[in-house]
Parts: sequence; structure tokens; C-alpha cells
Amino acid sequence: MSKADQMLAILWLIKSHKQITAKQLAEKLEIHIRTVYRYIDALCASGVPIISDSGHHGGYRLLGQFNEAPLVFDLDEQKALIHAASFALEAGYPYGEKLNQAVAKLKLYTNREQLEQIHLHEQGLDVISPQADAAKSSLLQEVEMAVAKRVTLRMHYQKGYGAAAETRDLNPYGLVCWKNKWYVVGYCHLRNEVRSFRVDRIRELSKMDTTFERPIDFSARQFILTSVLPEADKPEERISVKITGSEQALDDLCGHWFLAHALVERSQYEAHFQVQEKAIHTHLPYQLLSYGGTIQVKEPQMLIKMLRDITLNLHHYYSSLPID
Repeated sequence: MSKADQMLAILWLIKSHKQITAKQLAEKLEIHIRTVYRYIDALCASGVPIISDSGHHGGYRLLGQFNEAPLVFDLDEQKALIHAASFALEAGYPYGEKLNQAVAKLKLYTNREQLEQIHLHEQGLDVISPQADAAKSSLLQEVEMAVAKRVTLRMHYQKGYGAAAETRDLNPYGLVCWKNKWYVVGYCHLRNEVRSFRVDRIRELSKMDTTFERPIDFSARQFILTSVLPEADKPEERISVKITGSEQALDDLCGHWFLAHALVERSQYEAHFQVQEKAIHTHLPYQLLSYGGTIQVKEPQMLIKMLRDITLNLHHYYSSLPID
């Protein structure tokens, strides 16, 4: 064990016994008794109230008030950390192994009552999302380290399926997990501007000898959101979209990450959006079709036409197929 782990183990053993001797601590941890004395001195210096009782029945114990308190975190803090770990692991957090070790250590150094409560809360919450590719974990770690150390990366990047990989030099400013995909945002030397790249499309990665300075107050999160959300500063380029339907369907529609930012007005059975025209010609009709007859588009006519054309094409295609 590391020095920190041994000190924590000593503190836990003292906390778990009414009184324990240095010899007993040394035997349990299989370390020299002088190491025990040294670590206890360090714990005392850090503010831990360890009391030493001399004599035949002496030993070490903790001050009563400290012994009754949680070792590091209270129950709600422990619960929050373990729940957060569940979300992080499902999102493909690059240091998943270390996160599991930290959670195991948290459970190890807690009292029995807290551990029982932790297990109850842990069993009561699950996170389901597309499984992260385990092979990408080491790649994410490399990117994260480059972001932290501000080291330029050279990557072979595949823009789309079937496309040839291109060599890009990138100053990585930050990592973002967006809709179950990891993106690295940074300055692309080929395009001479800030770009975002999907990590799962990086085929090869290496660190260069050059470093960079990250722009002050740059937000990778904001860059991603700005690139996918409607442009607030160009209202003249937006088109009014009015949709009626069941209250439950409209609740779900208005909560969508794209349409939530385009919502202008909402009543019980109608929602009014302002969206960019390009959305009407790309993803919006397909998104609305998934709601079937629970919603009805009232305007604009171009969106109604798009929906009609898509459904007619689908009808013609599938009606021509033989049915067994």
C-alpha cells in the first residue's frame, strides 16, 4: 500500500477499536512499528485527535466526538459520489478503473451503518445508456492528458464512414461528452480555426513536442452547444413552426434538446417554435414523424409538404415489397 493508504488504514483501525496498540497496528498492516509511530505523528499533525494512553492497558484511541463523525464524507455525500460514478461509468469516463477503485475505497473506509445505507441507495439507482467502447478508454485518457498538459496532438481522423483518414494537428482545448459521444474541441492547424472532432473517429493518435496556450475563458461545452443550437442572433433566418397535439406528446417534444431552445410559446395543446429553415429540410421532419398521429403540424406549408413527401416515399417503397 502507498503511504496515504497506510495512514488511512491506521486511522480506520483506530476508529474501529475502542483502543489499539502500535504493535497491533504494525501486525495488522505488516509494517514496522516505527513506521506506525511516524504515521500517527503525521495524522496528529494534520489535525486528527488521536489520544495515546500509556500503561499496561494503554494504546491509541480517537476523541469521542471525532469517532462518532463520518470519516471523510457524510451519508448524503457518499451517496452522491456513488450515484455520480454510475453516470460517469456509463458515459465512458476515461478513468473508469480508477473510479471503481475510489468507490471501493469509499465503501471500505466507512462504518457498517453507512455501508448498509450506501448499498440500499446503490441498488435503487441504475443508469442505462449505449455501452461505451472499452477500446476507446485509453484513447480518451491520452486526449485528456494532452488537454491538461496543453500538448499538441497529431491524429489520423476519419470524417465519415467510408472516407479516408486525414492527418490533423490539433491543440486540444477540452473534452465534451455530448449525446453519448465524446468530442475533443481545439484549434485545428489544417483549417486554422477551432473545430470539434469525434474521438471514436480518431484512428491513430500521437503527442507532438510542441505545447500551446489555451484561450482565456474558452468553453468547449459552449462551443459544442453553439455549433448545434439555433443561432440566437439571426432571428430573420428562422421560420415559425406551430404544432398541436396531445399534452404528453407536446411535453416530450418541447423537452427535446433542439426544440427546447427554439420554443417561443406553449399552451396546453399547442406549441410555437422558431427554427432555422435548414432544420426543416434536414432532421426536423424525421423527428416529428416519430410521434405519429399524436401531433399535427399546422404551419409552415413547406414542413407539411416535407412530411407528406417522406411518408409517400416510404409508402411507395414498402408497398412494393413482397410480404411472406
